[in-house]
Amino acid sequence: MFKPSARLGPLLVDPTKPYIYRDVSWLQFNQRVLAEAADKKNPLFERLKFLSISASNLDEFFMIRMAYVHRSIAGQAKVAESARSGELSKPVDTNKAARLQRIGSYILRGVRKFHEQQRVVLNDLARDFAKQEIRIVTDVFATRELNELGEKIFFERILPDLQNPRPLQWPLLADIDNLQIFATVFPIKGNKLFVAVPKKVKSVFVERDPKTGVDYVFFLDQLLEAFLRRVLNVEGAVGVFRLTRDGDVSVELHDEVNFGSIPDTVRKSLSGRDRGRPIRLQYRGDVPPLLLFAIQKALRLKTEQLFQEPLSFALGGLWSATSALATQVSSNPKLAHPPVDSFVPEAFNSAEVFERVKRSDYLFHHPYDSFEGYIRFIQTACTDPSVVEIAQTVYRMDAISPVIEALKMAARNKRIRVVIELRARFDEWNNLKLADELRQAGADVVFGFGKLKIHSKIALVTRKEDGKEIFYTHLSTGNYHAGNAKQYTDLSIITANSDIGQDAKHFFDSVALGKVPNDFKVLVPAPLKLHKKLLQMIESEVEVQNTGGKGRIFAKVNALIDETIIEHLYRASAAGVQIDLMVRGACSLVPGLKGLSENIRVFSIVDRFLEHSRIYYFEGAKKLYLSSADWMPRNFHSRLELAFPVLSEKIFSYLADVAIPAYLADNVKSRYLSSDGIWRSRVVKKSDREIRAQGVFEQQANNEYKGTNFERKNFDSSTPRAPG
Repeated sequence: MFKPSARLGPLLVDPTKPYIYRDVSWLQFNQRVLAEAADKKNPLFERLKFLSISASNLDEFFMIRMAYVHRSIAGQAKVAESARSGELSKPVDTNKAARLQRIGSYILRGVRKFHEQQRVVLNDLARDFAKQEIRIVTDVFATRELNELGEKIFFERILPDLQNPRPLQWPLLADIDNLQIFATVFPIKGNKLFVAVPKKVKSVFVERDPKTGVDYVFFLDQLLEAFLRRVLNVEGAVGVFRLTRDGDVSVELHDEVNFGSIPDTVRKSLSGRDRGRPIRLQYRGDVPPLLLFAIQKALRLKTEQLFQEPLSFALGGLWSATSALATQVSSNPKLAHPPVDSFVPEAFNSAEVFERVKRSDYLFHHPYDSFEGYIRFIQTACTDPSVVEIAQTVYRMDAISPVIEALKMAARNKRIRVVIELRARFDEWNNLKLADELRQAGADVVFGFGKLKIHSKIALVTRKEDGKEIFYTHLSTGNYHAGNAKQYTDLSIITANSDIGQDAKHFFDSVALGKVPNDFKVLVPAPLKLHKKLLQMIESEVEVQNTGGKGRIFAKVNALIDETIIEHLYRASAAGVQIDLMVRGACSLVPGLKGLSENIRVFSIVDRFLEHSRIYYFEGAKKLYLSSADWMPRNFHSRLELAFPVLSEKIFSYLADVAIPAYLADNVKSRYLSSDGIWRSRVVKKSDREIRAQGVFEQQANNEYKGTNFERKNFDSSTPRAPG
């Protein structure tokens, strides 16, 4: 029977099963993000971005995951009560609610420790930035100059947007939106006052002292606490609060497809996101205990859902400060990483690209290879008279996208089909706007349907050549978002393979009819086949191992929490299959357990770019897939995903023999998961050469992959490099 160690036990929702609870593991991931903010080897502005990301991540964590935990606890408590009262005939696990409550409390305690770690990092960053003539203000009253600058910002850039103060009445709290800030003033004499801060007010302000030329960074919550009394001309305590609500909007669509009604259904559902159930209340300032208790009671929050912030709850706004301080970076390049010089082959500027792709599949490794290559491919297709149709999926895309603009122009004389997933979380409004623009331009627009979100990343160009239709397919692990392509690592392939092209056409034809595509020649779709296919591939490596061969699996995903997949990986490990997993975020599998997972290693890379590519490699079977899908139940059963095999020998060899080993060799940014559930840095001896995978990939792209079996000699490489 499985018995966890003392360290591992608290991480498990069920101490009898070797599965780390996904949200505990996610919090560990965010600690790895924060560790990058603390790492003095990183440029200062990169550290500031990581601190900002850690705060934004935590906001989304509470809106989505902690909201789910609270709903699960409440649901399981009802089930247990029904079981005790005899209302249920089937046996149920009456202890599940208690286990969830325990793990929820464990997570919230971890969040409090995390806030303290953020405070330490912010103070450290403030000291380091001060040496660069940039002051991150943690005390508005530290000097007279700071007080004057803070007052100037408050009266000129905050006060004009504040709502008029009102007597504090508890129903007012019901009108506070998700992530909205509000303040209370508890005067020595008179009534308690309430001031709501519109969400359009910035959370971080940058102001330059004209006398010294020094830039100052101020936080909104600190300025409210400092100057609100002066505006109201009262003496007393000021409390500043920020409310987080359940933001997990579930848009249910009927299986019977009526594409015309879907946008209205999504719009109606989104209206409830800002008024979901309260999940977290952050506060700072001198808040009287009785007032805090009254607000807690009015919002129906437990004490463990209240968080007194040590410095500021506006850290997520620090990302915007990096843009406001861009002149500092230009004068001192050491403050940030230099831009990546991304490569775009000259052939992508003309219709010649189609002939080149027919001769050889083309691989993009973003951001080292520029996303501009894909944009030019689509732009070329839009203007090429031989192209008769272009089809494209959209999950996340820029608000102003060159791809969308090209498709809108092409819709005048070609058939343009766009499949837009309106339920992409937090991108719903942007996707609704894009859908309206495309339909007005004459494109055929269809949407995700039923319970399935369309998460596939695929585009198809149909070209008439010598009277025949030739298909050019683009398949990707990431979104068609030019901005994200500069910040995320992804892999994509453009191919003229006829089987893949036929599959792509079948995909778009099926979705247009509201049907789940299934009968593919090459592509592997979820929800119908991907999960089963992966289980078969894991078992195929076991068979290779049992017949005297070398079974080996490498998988790179953003999350690994599907228990069935994990069970099969445990069995494969027990059979002797060597398994390496590169998991960026949440990982429920526990590696290194004797007799269970001792042949499994788990690594995670958090670096300059967000690792986003998904790779599934089964060495014994000589199969390698790229995919849009993580190894999570939602990807396997609730989304329309695609995995696509790498059929080009050159691309296969590059990924298997160069890219995957580079990821595994990383000893700078890679951390490993130990058998006690703790993530640790890899030990580097003084004699060891430091290897950073993202640096390796950037250097390879800069050298046009010379020295590898994927040299760019098949494509014209004379185009000058441009920042990608």
